[in-house]
Amino acid sequence: MAATLRTHVGKVRKQNEDAAWFDEKLAVFAVADGMGGHQAGEVASMMAIDAVQKMAKANSEPGIALMRDTVRRAHEAMIEHANRNPACAGMGTTLSLMWKRKGYMYIAHVGDSRIYRMRDGVLEQITEDHSLVAEFVRNGLITPEEARVHPRRNIITRALGTAGDCEPDILATDTQPGDIWLLCSDGLSGMVEDAEIERVLSRGSIDKAADTLLKLALRAGGRDNITLILYKDEEAQPWNRD
Repeated sequence: MAATLRTHVGKVRKQNEDAAWFDEKLAVFAVADGMGGHQAGEVASMMAIDAVQKMAKANSEPGIALMRDTVRRAHEAMIEHANRNPACAGMGTTLSLMWKRKGYMYIAHVGDSRIYRMRDGVLEQITEDHSLVAEFVRNGLITPEEARVHPRRNIITRALGTAGDCEPDILATDTQPGDIWLLCSDGLSGMVEDAEIERVLSRGSIDKAADTLLKLALRAGGRDNITLILYKDEEAQPWNRD
């Protein structure tokens, strides 16, 4: 197993409100992209990652109920924290979490951070964005290319810590030897097109790929915080649905 993490404030923002964490031994990986004024986004994203860390260290096996409950508890903790601390009012965060066990990759996802899988040279977005423009694309109102430059592309429709829907998408998919998994905030996916990400992941080590992806996001403008985790699965077992 090999994994690496990069995070950068970008060229425009004054602070980095992204948070990320992974544990190779536990095979748990998470990225959170916070939002809110005066460091409130940083508080929210760190609370999400803290909830993931506690979950992973207290449980030996992933599960749908466990991951869903962890996300819900993190959401409730953020609401309570914001109620006690007016400076954190309106804070929220995305969360993209994956946990590998026995040939499966379990995923919990809220917001517009992303999880991709690269297999046999082909990049696939595993999660769906919870964003206004993603809804437009799914309903055939605009194209994916138009979504990348749409004036409302930063509006997300589901997040932790905010009013409204916080229910995570929960899924399990297979993982095979040689798969490369990418978790990232939209500071990467919004700056670097999927075709370019695929090209970079097709060459060299994941450490070099991580450095290159970060440089490409910065070169494209670095308009947001940039965070990514790359994980290469070198010990997966064949997937057995039974």
